[in-house]
Amino acid sequence: MERVEGVSVGFCAHSPYLRPLTLHYRQDGIQKSWDFMKTHDSVTILMFNSSQRSLVLVKQFRPAVYAGEVERHFPGSLAAVDQDQPKQLEPALPGSVGVMVELCAGIVDQPGLSLEEVACKEAWEECGYHLVPTDLRRIATYMSGVGLTGSRQTMFYAEVTDAQRSGPGGGLAEEGEFIEVLHLNLDDAQTFADNPDIPKTLGVIFAISWFFSQVVPHLSLQ
Repeated sequence: MERVEGVSVGFCAHSPYLRPLTLHYRQDGIQKSWDFMKTHDSVTILMFNSSQRSLVLVKQFRPAVYAGEVERHFPGSLAAVDQDQPKQLEPALPGSVGVMVELCAGIVDQPGLSLEEVACKEAWEECGYHLVPTDLRRIATYMSGVGLTGSRQTMFYAEVTDAQRSGPGGGLAEEGEFIEVLHLNLDDAQTFADNPDIPKTLGVIFAISWFFSQVVPHLSLQ
């Protein structure tokens, strides 16, 4: 996962996942404009494996995080990208700087599927757990990337067991996904969330906090 080579960056001419746009508007009589990207809404799923007393997370390389770290370490690396020719990012950083720990997640890009159905599909593809929509509890729906994308994300919770894990997970190879499934022991979860040196998303931190406040008190009664 961390072996990343031959890195270059270029302009994105076309993408099925995002589209750069500019919104022109008048606010309180003042003409303004704002650049943004149109992207898909998404879902995330926090799973608690009661057989192992662990939280199910995923680990994967994120190119945008990697590119951001290159720019952070070597300012100007992305600013000098040519319109027509991709630019080699040298000196390259190790792939580990782009590896993140996240919740199982996916974009909502298939018409006809409910948010719950999308979440179940992602749980199977990424983590190998078989879920049905009635297994899910909606935690929250919130706006993500309000300054750049304005997309909506919905977070779900599901309790699972080892018996429900009948697939390898790891993502879809045909889509270039390479995902490692992590089972975070409950005793280590809060320390994990509080550790600023572990690269993770805000969703992971929020989900663990929610789990300890909303689920753990009931688990202790069982």
